[in-house]
Amino acid sequence: MKLRRRHSIRAIFASTYVIMFIAYIIIGLQPAEATNYDVSAKLLIPSIGLSSDVTTVTLIGNKLETPDTIVGSYSAADNKTLLFGHSSTVFHNLDDIKIGDLISYDNNEYRIVKARLALKESIEMEEIMAGTERDTIVIMTCAGEDLGGGDATHRLIIYAEAE
Repeated sequence: MKLRRRHSIRAIFASTYVIMFIAYIIIGLQPAEATNYDVSAKLLIPSIGLSSDVTTVTLIGNKLETPDTIVGSYSAADNKTLLFGHSSTVFHNLDDIKIGDLISYDNNEYRIVKARLALKESIEMEEIMAGTERDTIVIMTCAGEDLGGGDATHRLIIYAEAE
């Protein structure tokens, strides 16, 4: 009788496991709902193997909503464009970029001239977005310690000027 009871418990456990596994396959592995972005340009950084579509983002209140898997762009001044994205997705290896590397954005060539790491609280967006005489792009992503919710303590800021 004891042997039969163990066999029944094992059969129930195995059946439950199989049912849960099948449910996980059917429910849990469904692709995430993709966000359809209006693509306005392409960003290529060959030195780090980056190739991403870019979508133009509008300022809502005092905030720019960062796209999940591609680069966002925003421009409020002549000759200056801010490109931004998540360090966990599109800019996962942006910290490997070097001064002098070439970038292609919107079919124009740019060269990296400056890179800096800044505390999130110390960033002056007016300064970053101020117009310039020379066509410039600024690339920004989170860096430092993870604060949760797609935020971090620092920002990696890369400056590139037109060739």
